[in-house]
Amino acid sequence: MPENALNPAKWLQVSLDCTPADVDPLEEALLEAGAVSVTLGDAADQPLLEPGPGETPLWEALTVTALFDLADSGAMAEAVIAAVRETVGRLGEPAERLLATLKAEELEDEVWERSWMSHFKAMPFGQRLWVVPSWDKETREDAVELRLDPGLAFGTGTHPTTAMCLTFLDTFFSAEDYSSFRESPPTVIDFGCGSGILGIAALLLGAESALAVDIDPQALTATRENARLNEVDDRLNCVDIPELKGREADLVVANILAGPLIELASQLSALVRPGGHLVLSGVLADQSQAVRQAYLDHGIELQCDMLEDWCCLHGRRV
Repeated sequence: MPENALNPAKWLQVSLDCTPADVDPLEEALLEAGAVSVTLGDAADQPLLEPGPGETPLWEALTVTALFDLADSGAMAEAVIAAVRETVGRLGEPAERLLATLKAEELEDEVWERSWMSHFKAMPFGQRLWVVPSWDKETREDAVELRLDPGLAFGTGTHPTTAMCLTFLDTFFSAEDYSSFRESPPTVIDFGCGSGILGIAALLLGAESALAVDIDPQALTATRENARLNEVDDRLNCVDIPELKGREADLVVANILAGPLIELASQLSALVRPGGHLVLSGVLADQSQAVRQAYLDHGIELQCDMLEDWCCLHGRRV
């Protein structure tokens, strides 16, 4: 008798890698095979610009994941996989490429709902800062813990661009660089806040207040919730870009992409008070010189730290 015969799996999760052109026919094929849900994910850790009106951008390389209910259908996993192969096999030229990436995993009841919990662990950045999921109960002596779960908006610290910003913040506040230019703790602007992770980290590490800015309403929703979770919501305000006019902060962080950073060089430079610090990320190595030149033209000389193929640029406004 098979080992799981008395406690059969309730769900089958099937995933295939594809391109944007494959998404619609592949989704239809998976639903035809009996999938109860189909979701899309990034297969190559590619950041996306905020979409314009009417645009729905997709990653260049995607993973399509389908969930099949084995309990209700009474089907065996092998039969479901065979059905997937049959329906995807009708897609013509892409079929062989798609099926070559097929992966299947049997899941126990309800495990699929929170399976990501096993993959999202507490992560250290620098000497004190940790990004910790809400269900993690471990005690870390002398740690500054930022509670954050995967959610609506990008930014949990797993990408090199976010990781470098978090490490910079830990070093900045641990070394108390801010005390060299102001008696009170620094003010912060988190431009393109995503999940709010950078502004919240700065507040937990010692900032006085933070403004979080993003053109994505979901990002602002996630930021407010994460600020509440970390009990800094009384010191973090979400604002629209026009509300930044005339404002300055001691520390401005912007983890977006090279193109927008260059386009916004004048605006972001003006947000940094004289003597204040600017941190930019989301920049590939071969884009760093163009970004540095854009800010040098506004009086800020940027230094570059690297992780994998990404740069984190930081400097001080004179």
